[in-house]
Amino acid sequence: MGQAGQDPRLAGGRRIGRRRLLVGAGAAGTLAALGWVGVSAVSGDGPLALVYRGPAACSGCAEAVAALLRGAPAGFRTEYCGPDEERPVSRGALAEAAVYAQPGGGNVGPAWRRMRDYAEEIRGFVRSGGHYLGFCLGAYLAAADPGFGLIDGRVGRYIGTAGASVDSTDDTVVEVRWRGRARHMYFQDGPTFQLRPGAPGSVLATYDTGAAAAVVTAYGAGRVGLVGPHPEADRSWYADVGLTNPDGVRFDLGHDLIDATVDRNGPALDGT
Repeated sequence: MGQAGQDPRLAGGRRIGRRRLLVGAGAAGTLAALGWVGVSAVSGDGPLALVYRGPAACSGCAEAVAALLRGAPAGFRTEYCGPDEERPVSRGALAEAAVYAQPGGGNVGPAWRRMRDYAEEIRGFVRSGGHYLGFCLGAYLAAADPGFGLIDGRVGRYIGTAGASVDSTDDTVVEVRWRGRARHMYFQDGPTFQLRPGAPGSVLATYDTGAAAAVVTAYGAGRVGLVGPHPEADRSWYADVGLTNPDGVRFDLGHDLIDATVDRNGPALDGT
């Protein structure tokens, strides 16, 4: 398993599928015109979750993550943050939030160049007790080289592991074992995780190779929840590429990831 800094995605032209990369100004208006729900901030009484939207994310990915958070048992209220949003990715904005979520996107290298100016703010937020959620690209960006350096371990490509059932970057469905039960998830070139022996963490799901597909770990006083496949994928993701999920389109796995990351009264993160 290679580190993210050695990931072939850094040099290659990764296929993104139906979700195009956002390019900054005008993205929110375009999504609104297409009928995306939740383009504006969503009010409510729950804890605030900031979801990155902008360059380095792909269209529809931030909205799907926001919908997942709003549907979680904690009932988060969500706002988007980014260079073209009302909320910047800043120390002040993060201080008001319980969660910062980094959605899926394109190649790691270009994405990191878009995100590296925010790295210290994001690290400081988690280190002081905040919660980071990373989905696919957002999970790759939790690595150290390049990335925010939020995981004490290695992040690599599932399709690059021996025995992987997927060998291309095409959109597909993979089988995982989530808390010991077989489940199916939308997948497109997502990562695996290998925590350093002794590092605090919990493996929620594994691929068919046994490599970790979803983990929760600690960084400073905060927690980091990472997932390689896409538990936030809604019906349109499957329909647009002609896929079906044998389990049906459900969001319980994403909610479990969120709960395991933010629930300080849950099970302790054991050393792996």
